[in-house]
Amino acid sequence: MFRHVVLFRWNPDADDAAKAAIAAGLAALPAAIPTIRGYRFGADAGVNEGNWDYAVTADFDDEAGYLVYRDHPAHRQVVVDHIAPAIGDRAAVQFDSRD
Repeated sequence: MFRHVVLFRWNPDADDAAKAAIAAGLAALPAAIPTIRGYRFGADAGVNEGNWDYAVTADFDDEAGYLVYRDHPAHRQVVVDHIAPAIGDRAAVQFDSRD
């Protein structure tokens, strides 16, 4: 299994409507991109101070499946239209999660 994890910090202009549009756009991706095997996303629970604001995890069979997702037009559209305008910072990592 190949896992992609991305974290966002909102910029000051990211309002509730922008955050809802991001969630809606992300929710549509598993149906549009067949290489996605598992997909979870959501806002930080607010338990610990200093955490990032939002997280996305995506699982794929392999690196090739991740690359399909990364470059897929539906994913790129969500990033350009909704995510990029709302984030101040982004961190990401991809790793082989096989035991």
